[in-house]
Amino acid sequence: MVVDADSVQQAEFRRQRALAGLGILDSGPEARFDRITRLAQQLFDVPMVSITLIDQNRQWRKSQLGLTTEAPREGAFCDVTVRQDAALIVSDASVDERFSDNPFVLGDPHLRFYAGEPLHAPGGDAVGTLCVLDTVPRELSPEQERVLRDLADWVQAELDRDDELDRAAIAQKGLLPRRQPRAPGFDVAAACEPSRGVSGDFYDWYDVDDDFCVSVADVMGKGMAAAIVAASVRTALRSAMDLADLQASVEAASRVVEEDLDQLATFVTLFHARVHPDGTIDYLDAGHGLAIIVRHTGRFERLPAGSLPLGLPVFEPRTPGRIQLGPRDALLCVSDGILDALGGDHALTRLEAIVRGSATAAGAVSRILSAARQGIPIDDMTAVVVRRSDR
Repeated sequence: MVVDADSVQQAEFRRQRALAGLGILDSGPEARFDRITRLAQQLFDVPMVSITLIDQNRQWRKSQLGLTTEAPREGAFCDVTVRQDAALIVSDASVDERFSDNPFVLGDPHLRFYAGEPLHAPGGDAVGTLCVLDTVPRELSPEQERVLRDLADWVQAELDRDDELDRAAIAQKGLLPRRQPRAPGFDVAAACEPSRGVSGDFYDWYDVDDDFCVSVADVMGKGMAAAIVAASVRTALRSAMDLADLQASVEAASRVVEEDLDQLATFVTLFHARVHPDGTIDYLDAGHGLAIIVRHTGRFERLPAGSLPLGLPVFEPRTPGRIQLGPRDALLCVSDGILDALGGDHALTRLEAIVRGSATAAGAVSRILSAARQGIPIDDMTAVVVRRSDR
């Protein structure tokens, strides 16, 4: 059979690109993968198990038992599995003409038995294996072969989940505002850091005539489901932007997501404000309670949470509030992940000092997130600062 060297090279280039796209090489240990290797070792009663990814010149192991983290690719049994993109089972390598002179058979770890199932990147390229190994000859029953395939499917599901989260994170970032509001005399900045790839928090701002609206919301929960709800709330609020009345726009958004929130048994805290050119802020706080006004002089003022979150039954209309932002005053709104990381409500004083001591809104947001990272972040973290100029 004639091998087309160009085709082989192109296939390897695609495979390497697919592997790099996973973003997993040289990452640290993860319990979700280690759990699978431990289970495989128990089920097959073997001394060595590996989740292996085939890099350019090496085989790198995301999770392993009885092996090193990486080894040369040349001569690797897993490389053969990847190249043929099918299960490879070698009962006794010492008498198998394909492997009898293999360096991993003649030398450390003196392999005799190998069984590997290929793992694929989202595009279908084989990039690695789940394999079980032994230093004595063995046979696998058809049932054991199915078990190994099922475990490889489990690893594959974890790799696919990472890719879905990466894609969702990119899509979520695309929903964030990229430009400052048109309104002159205001410095606006924000940042959001998810705890699990995608965030159940969100922030947004957009122009409405001469004013601009600012929103911060926090969905109960984390991960993909919370991110989907957050995107729905953002879309619902934007769809109601033409409603001049703040209460009407929030109620309209609440009705749009009410069924989804009910089905998921979750709720959303929301701070939604409309900032006028003269510094007047009309706001509605639906159970959020984490917005403060940092005065240029004097103590900060915490804005009250005047109503229940979206998704909970409301027996009275949600009532907006109004406050005036003076020259050099700032509005700060954070999610509870910031406060949790900084130790609770007493951290508001620390946040006030950060905002007051920062020359720009972006500088304040950066310092807030930096301080929170030094705590114990366990939730999504979001901070928004709106500062009025000195005139």
